[in-house]
Amino acid sequence: MRRYLEIYWIMFRNSLIREMSFKANFLLWMLVEFLWFAGQIVFIEVLFQYIQAIGDWTKWQIVLLLGTHQLIGQIFQAFFYVNVANIPELVRTGKMDLMLLLPMDSQFAVSTRQFGLDNVVNAVVSLMFVGTALTRLGIHPTASQVLLYIVAVAFGVTVHYSIMFFLSTISFWIVRAQGLIYGYYNLFNIGRYPDVIFRGVFRFLFTWIVPIILVANVPARLLMGMAQETPFVLLLRLAIASAFIVGVTRIFWRFALTRYTSASS
Repeated sequence: MRRYLEIYWIMFRNSLIREMSFKANFLLWMLVEFLWFAGQIVFIEVLFQYIQAIGDWTKWQIVLLLGTHQLIGQIFQAFFYVNVANIPELVRTGKMDLMLLLPMDSQFAVSTRQFGLDNVVNAVVSLMFVGTALTRLGIHPTASQVLLYIVAVAFGVTVHYSIMFFLSTISFWIVRAQGLIYGYYNLFNIGRYPDVIFRGVFRFLFTWIVPIILVANVPARLLMGMAQETPFVLLLRLAIASAFIVGVTRIFWRFALTRYTSASS
């Protein structure tokens, strides 16, 4: 474990140096993400001029949900998105050969090569919106609620990483899988909607098969104390979904490696 932490620190440091070499690009991406988030807030403000609530979600509860969704998304993008999205290119160009020759776990190697500092800054902005929503709601979460929220956010990041990694791994067969990756990124935005709007087969699909609904809704409900079940049961549902998708992704990756033909073959 210590060896992997040292390797990741080296990659992390190199990514920071690379980011600071292009400061204008760094600031531009921060601005783009902030404007997108601000646009979502404006949409909520306009929507709630005509309605009072969506199910059991009021306006500021949905702002907190959106802030949580954005927080998870920014953490995911900071640590994993660029790396996972680049897997099809590694396969297409033959650079995957080099990744497989490294003296470390191959999944770790392809998942941790780059880091996005701008996304970390945007994650902090998301936390500010979460804090503002809590203040407007008059909610003062306990230490246990904050801890459960942090754990649930970590599970949410894990779910997104695992599903997108699974889709990227399909590139071992179809080579150019960017369409699947970008499609999932759009699907990811379903998670910013309250869980009460989903019914029937769609609720089952996006709760247990592709658990997008749980990713942001569970931590938001835990933080606000509006869980329909006991907090630990709600967190357990997210943990089970996370463990399942991680296991499936790992098995699929190992299977894909057995079918991989190197660029020199």
